Amino acid sequence: MNTSQLTKVSDTEWRIEPKGAMRVPGVIYGDEALLQEMEERVIEQVSNVASLPGIVKASFAMPDAHWGYGFPIGGVAAFDAADGGVISAGGVGFDISCGVRTMCTGLTRKEFDPFREKLADLLFRRVPAGVGSTGRIRLLGREMDEMLAGGAEWAVSKGYGVKDDLDRVECRGRMPKADPSQVSPEARKRQEREMGTLGSGNHYLEIQEVQEVYDEEAGRAYDLRKGDMVVSIHCGSRGLGHQVATEYARRMVSAASKHGIRLADRELACAPVDSPEGQSYLGAMRAAINCALANRQILSHLVRQVFETVYGAVEMPLLYDVSHNTCREETHEVDGRSRRLFVHRKGATCALGPGHGDVAEALRGVGQPVLVGGTMGTASYIMAGTKSSAGKAFSSACHGAGRQMSRTQATKQWRGGAVMDELGERGILIRCHSERGLAEEAPGAYKDVSMVVEATHGAGLAKKVVRLVPWVCVKG
Repeated sequence: MNTSQLTKVSDTEWRIEPKGAMRVPGVIYGDEALLQEMEERVIEQVSNVASLPGIVKASFAMPDAHWGYGFPIGGVAAFDAADGGVISAGGVGFDISCGVRTMCTGLTRKEFDPFREKLADLLFRRVPAGVGSTGRIRLLGREMDEMLAGGAEWAVSKGYGVKDDLDRVECRGRMPKADPSQVSPEARKRQEREMGTLGSGNHYLEIQEVQEVYDEEAGRAYDLRKGDMVVSIHCGSRGLGHQVATEYARRMVSAASKHGIRLADRELACAPVDSPEGQSYLGAMRAAINCALANRQILSHLVRQVFETVYGAVEMPLLYDVSHNTCREETHEVDGRSRRLFVHRKGATCALGPGHGDVAEALRGVGQPVLVGGTMGTASYIMAGTKSSAGKAFSSACHGAGRQMSRTQATKQWRGGAVMDELGERGILIRCHSERGLAEEAPGAYKDVSMVVEATHGAGLAKKVVRLVPWVCVKG
């Protein structure tokens, strides 16, 4: 990216001045090295989002931003319905409510090492993963509706996990105002047998070690110490969410025209929040969020069963579960006035700061955990939301490393078997269903997650708490 097009605000904040159809400025967070790695189209997409009706304050891009469908991945934008604000399927993404869930194991590295191979094999056998993977649960009719309305709350009621989990899931495990009636028969059909499955692509299940603690106070609040082992699950709403996004992205093209919205890019297709089309999408999207929350809840239950098989009775409390492909209705202060906004986060994580009422009480003193996924060969991070993030980007932070190479490019450069062998030599056990998928997800296909986290920390969007390194990774 050519930074001469940008105004430098600080070492980690860059501004795109409004021009043409832009209603607000664009803001890109990241240091100069990260910006040099970003595609030029990130500037174009951030600027295009800034032209949408009802956008508030600015169009933002996080330090892991890269080109996406309409909105950049790593994009954040908030819209005011009272000012003609819109909702956009492209601003949420195709894997609705893709997110990360991290559980503590109560085990140390010393206790984990003797059972590393056994855990890897059992997780691979018992947790369905891969393209089109199916689980033992089959949902039809009324049960499907109950899941789409109830989310993780529904899953717990069916015996998958415990009620204490719900306090550590965003929205307490259930996205309100979901409308299952807006989810098509095709989307439902795709999800009939996909509950409790990991999926493919960049989704994973990892056993990770806390390698470094940066913030002792937050680490204590999160019950994380150096040498502790945790389990992280990264997945979303599977086929149902993708179908919802596909259908509504198509419908919104005609909806935008109907409502007189001029689009800089067809992929920015949207509808006014208060329009019939906007309300229909919101109902379906929220149902898809509940699908993802229920899916991760079931997956955590399967993981706990594996650990019980190996270790006997073991407590595995949930640290947190947070999505990074959503649109949430939130209250934010803008220009000294409290406003109810529809905050799109696509490849960006909600990062509520200390004292926020939506953060679990036990964590409220230090802020919401921000779960940042890395690659199977590098590291992941747990950060904490900051008070300053509210004024910077509607309490948003990065979500991962961010791709620097397409999947096609990655398969030309790496072979899946060679990636597995190289990681195995470093002691990282990989279990996967597709060698091609492994090549697509080679660590070198991604940006340096540590650079992304440092820029996020430096910009005040979230603060570093711990660094995690993977020792077992299950992929689709």
